[in-house]
Amino acid sequence: MGDKDKTVFISYRREVSAYHARAIFMDLRNHGFDVFMDVESIDSGTFDSIILNQIAARAHFLIILTPGTLERCNESGDWLRLEIELALKLERNIVPIMTTEFNFDNVKSHLTGKLARLARYSGVTLHHEYFDAAMARLRKRFLTKPVLASIIPTPNEDREAVRNKIEKIIEKPVPTKAQLSAEELFIHGSMKRDLGEFKEAIADFNHAIQLNPQDVKAYYNRGLAYYHLGDNHSAIEDYKRVIKLTPHDGNPYYNRGLAYFNLGEFKRAIANFNRTIQINPKDYEAYNNRGLAYYNLGDYKLAIEDYIKAIRLKPLYDKAYYNRGLAYNKLEDYKMAIADYDLTIHLNPKDDQAYYNRGCAYDHLGNSEQAASDFQKVIEISTDQELIRRAMDNLGKLYKRSS
Repeated sequence: MGDKDKTVFISYRREVSAYHARAIFMDLRNHGFDVFMDVESIDSGTFDSIILNQIAARAHFLIILTPGTLERCNESGDWLRLEIELALKLERNIVPIMTTEFNFDNVKSHLTGKLARLARYSGVTLHHEYFDAAMARLRKRFLTKPVLASIIPTPNEDREAVRNKIEKIIEKPVPTKAQLSAEELFIHGSMKRDLGEFKEAIADFNHAIQLNPQDVKAYYNRGLAYYHLGDNHSAIEDYKRVIKLTPHDGNPYYNRGLAYFNLGEFKRAIANFNRTIQINPKDYEAYNNRGLAYYNLGDYKLAIEDYIKAIRLKPLYDKAYYNRGLAYNKLEDYKMAIADYDLTIHLNPKDDQAYYNRGCAYDHLGNSEQAASDFQKVIEISTDQELIRRAMDNLGKLYKRSS
């Protein structure tokens, strides 16, 4: 094998396979391969040309596949999809590295367009207990295949950046078996969480954390599971741990804000949404939920300001229009409330709450005909028995007044 035939690019989803990627990187490097993988998150729309050039500069393209790896590949600008599509286009030797939980049959809906070809490639199944055997099979069977397509050398202007990225990986210790095991337990837990099996997911995250007490993603996802079970206090404790380990990530602040909101601690919720917005000023959901917290504190004008900010960031955000309508309603500005409910219904024609509240606003303005029409619509479309009862009561009152 020539030198170019021992060049490898590792593609992976960082939040689900970072340890496995690093372990594979170190094994191949220790066996004489020139390996590249990126260790920094890349946002959609800012895909680094250096990464693309490294795919072109290397013969073999390894894609680590776990449950959750391909789920975002349908999103516009997803970096993993871009990497795979370029490897296909350049006719690289593509080798899937699959954890035992991964199954192509479960991800067919994500393998759209050119990505559908990925399922045709044979690869290596990886289990942390048989890691060395899997790596030997990878090196001896899959990475001996000659690549006939042209290899484009790394551009001179990229060389220093590539060396720096590789050095960042080499500086870190080789992942331990405990860390690899923890990552697999995290994958198990994530699968169970997605199935709504929150208690079982928590048990897996607990075990993962025992093996790797610095596992940020395990704490974060255990917090999500606690949140879904209504255990807001435990969720908050996990988000605190995540924030301590990664203080510049806005997501744990946002989720902790939601948990405080559920506990009725609206000022604490606002403080967390503030921090989310400081880190990510384009987080429209943080503005919307901070608006809800202000609303619950009776500060309707500040709530409206936040809903306006959310709508500017996402003009088709029906929840923000609906919530702004509620705030205008509290300020007795019924015409503005109706305008927002109109927009909510336009975006979501099955929003029974919007019809009900628009009916109430019309009633306040003395427009009984429109109010009756909205209450009738609630009765027709809603499955919420309490809301239907209230709509029927209001409809009855309108009929009595008109008779």
